[in-house]
Amino acid sequence: MASMRNRGDVPKKTLLKLAGHRREALIAEEEEGSDEPAVLGREALNVASAWAVIGLFAIVFFAVLHMMSLILIPVTLAIVVGLILGLVADKLGQAGLPRFAIAFLLSGLVFAFLFLILNSLAEPVGKLVQEGPNFVERTVNRVLPFLERQHWLNISPASFQTGPMSMESVLQNSSNILGIVTSSLTPAIVQGLIFFAALLLFVYGRLKLRKTLIMAFPLRRQRLIAIRVAHAVDRVLGYYFATASVIYFGLGVVMTLIAYFGGLSAPVLWGVFAFLSSFIPFLGITVMTISVAIAGILSHDGLLLALLPAVIFFSVHLVMENLIFPAVMGRQWEINPFVVFIAILFWTWMWGAVGAMLALPISLIMMTVINELMPEKKAQPKLPG
Repeated sequence: MASMRNRGDVPKKTLLKLAGHRREALIAEEEEGSDEPAVLGREALNVASAWAVIGLFAIVFFAVLHMMSLILIPVTLAIVVGLILGLVADKLGQAGLPRFAIAFLLSGLVFAFLFLILNSLAEPVGKLVQEGPNFVERTVNRVLPFLERQHWLNISPASFQTGPMSMESVLQNSSNILGIVTSSLTPAIVQGLIFFAALLLFVYGRLKLRKTLIMAFPLRRQRLIAIRVAHAVDRVLGYYFATASVIYFGLGVVMTLIAYFGGLSAPVLWGVFAFLSSFIPFLGITVMTISVAIAGILSHDGLLLALLPAVIFFSVHLVMENLIFPAVMGRQWEINPFVVFIAILFWTWMWGAVGAMLALPISLIMMTVINELMPEKKAQPKLPG
């Protein structure tokens, strides 16, 4: 009687709620125990449709990146350079300089740096273009004996007299290449103007833009995470490229000395190329080493003496890249070499030579954002009680 009385005292809504929970539990147990292929098929279809939507979005996104490359390349480059100069801009701001003066000063320094590089390359490149046919002829005469010994190539002096490998074809193709370069000159000038305008405006409004992005998040915790990510990106890019510039400048000086004492023409040009190519991992050192080896073969008769500058340069670069650079940077900013290689291939295919230079900064930004959003949990050591 007591139990019936207690059950009668329970409200009717509570009994209905308990009955509903029990019914849901029974249904869940039946679904878990049943092996109906229809449920699995619906779940698989939902997963497949979700990934299909993501894939379509990625295809459209990268298609837009490729179609708008004329504008996006200089703007992206300006943003990356502005982020690299962020630490310098903050220091100048703390010293009391107004933002517009900081933007003009840093943009002017970037312009002066690029102008000095182009000015130093103008005369050697013009001389190289002028002596292009003679350079090709000397290269063929020097390399032909080696190619003739490789019987499987089926190459003989007649191969360079007629057909696509003849001097007439080479000269005709060189004129086509000059036409392509000339037609690409106007877009390059337009992109240069867009780059400097975007750099000036980005450096000027960098702090306001960052504040706007941070305040776009509704929660305080999200804003703190955004602040931490922004500071981490500035710190990583600024420190990384400041260190890289110093080390690669030293490599350029070493390459200038190697070219001078190795008997190569235009040693300053080789030093500039070594400095610039070092910012493109893997591909830069490969192209640079092959170029130095070819120049050595053209400058010297002996094979050992001809390859010596390339061997010395490759060894110095190997020591700097694998010993000095990691020791200065530390292990917390290391990137998987395979990821960097894939990024270089992808952005080179997407945006050409500028994409290859932007591959490493973009990888650094993505790595920093991922590390800040998903920090690794370090295991705490168990201390004795």
